[in-house]
Amino acid sequence: MTANGERPTIAVLGAGKIGEALLSGLLSAGRRVDELMFTERHADRAAEMSKRYGLRGVDVATAAHEADVLVVAVKPQDIEPLLDELAPVISPPTLVVSLCAGLPTALYERRLPAGVPVVRVMPNTPAVVGQAMSAISPGGHAGPEHLDIVEHVLEAVGKVVRVPESQQDAVTALSGSGPAYFFYLVEAMIDAGILLGLPRAVAEKLIIQSAVGAATMLAETGEHPVILREAVTSPAGTTIMAIRELEKHGVRAALLAAIEAARDRSEELGRQHRLD
Repeated sequence: MTANGERPTIAVLGAGKIGEALLSGLLSAGRRVDELMFTERHADRAAEMSKRYGLRGVDVATAAHEADVLVVAVKPQDIEPLLDELAPVISPPTLVVSLCAGLPTALYERRLPAGVPVVRVMPNTPAVVGQAMSAISPGGHAGPEHLDIVEHVLEAVGKVVRVPESQQDAVTALSGSGPAYFFYLVEAMIDAGILLGLPRAVAEKLIIQSAVGAATMLAETGEHPVILREAVTSPAGTTIMAIRELEKHGVRAALLAAIEAARDRSEELGRQHRLD
């Protein structure tokens, strides 16, 4: 809620997959069309969004003047021209919410007028099915009331956790990129099914539903993954033989190294925009 108790008007700057997922989720959660707007530099995409959702496509200046919350959903490489356009037209108390991987709140605070509150967010792509995991962190001018607003907005597309900004690069590597690791594993398991003689369609159905079921068990039982894995792993059975091979080939170590590499890349992206 805003200071006067009303729901904030939200403008999403950049109507890509994540931007569209957020707008769609907000509409599904009961937001009115007149509470939302978006910016999109490609005219065809803007027309498609307006037709699909009945939302108003505006320019950056209009968004800054009319919205209480500006959600920045452009690619990190496109942030500089957007900030050039945004800086002359924004002022406090308009809240800026950054969904750009690796970009620190200090970048926005340096480029935008003094006092503009900024909240950094790392969402992930399951937002498109309302199952995102988003981590939020306040900048220097953002307080608990701003985090409350952002949390309420993002709950329209999934779950939200608050973390210090110093942990955002780790979050990016773990959950921001996380869905790709699961997709990679599912892809490999489907290939294994084909190798064992199953038709692709059957292998896909077996593995996808197994993944859904396993994720649901993790979410709903509250059990540690080790406990759930051990429940499947009978002495001298098929599963323990498979686990032995995974350990022999260093799958656990490879996953740890991969996530560290993703963390390092996130830090590198941030360094490109940090103050000297």
